[in-house]
Amino acid sequence: MLRKISLGSLGLVVGGILTLIGFVAYGTGNATLNLAGFFYGIPVLLGGLALKASELKPVPFLTPTPQEIVALREKQATPIQKQICQDVTRYRYGQKAHLDESLERFGLSPTDEERPILTGIKEVSVDGAYTVVLEFYSPLISLAMWKKKQEKIGKFFGPGIRADITESGENKVEVALIKV
Repeated sequence: MLRKISLGSLGLVVGGILTLIGFVAYGTGNATLNLAGFFYGIPVLLGGLALKASELKPVPFLTPTPQEIVALREKQATPIQKQICQDVTRYRYGQKAHLDESLERFGLSPTDEERPILTGIKEVSVDGAYTVVLEFYSPLISLAMWKKKQEKIGKFFGPGIRADITESGENKVEVALIKV
C-alpha cells in the first residue's frame, strides 16, 4: 500500500499545511503555532519538493494479473522475479529510469538519450512457467542488439531464469523472464 503513495506529494501536502498554519498563526499573534508551523512546515515542504523533483513513477501493469497467474507466482516465482515486480511498480527516488543500472551492465544504455524506457510489466504463463514480461520503448537500440544480449540478460537475472526477447510493436521490445 505505501509503495503506491508518492512521498514527494505527501511531503508537499503536509509541509504546505504546516507552513500555512505557521503563517496564519503569525498573523493572529500565536507565537507557539507560528514557530511550530515554520520550523516543521518549511523543512517538510522543501523535503517534499526535493523528493518530487527526483521521483520516478511506478510502471503500470499492462494487463491485470489473473488469479491463476497469482497462484503460479506463489508456487514458481524466483526471488529476483518478485523483486523486479516490486521495484518497478513502486515510486523510486534518485534514479533516472527503472532498471537503469541493469541496462548499463547489458550494454543497452550507452547514453541517457539512448536508454530504453520501461513502459509496462505483465505477469503471464509461458508453457506452464511463471513469466514476468517487461516492455521497453527502445527507438534507438535495435531488436538485433537486444537479441545479442539475450543470454546475458537471462544469466544476470539469476539461476532458474531464461530470457526471451521479442518485438511487440514499433520501437517496443518485450523481455520475458521465464522460470525454468
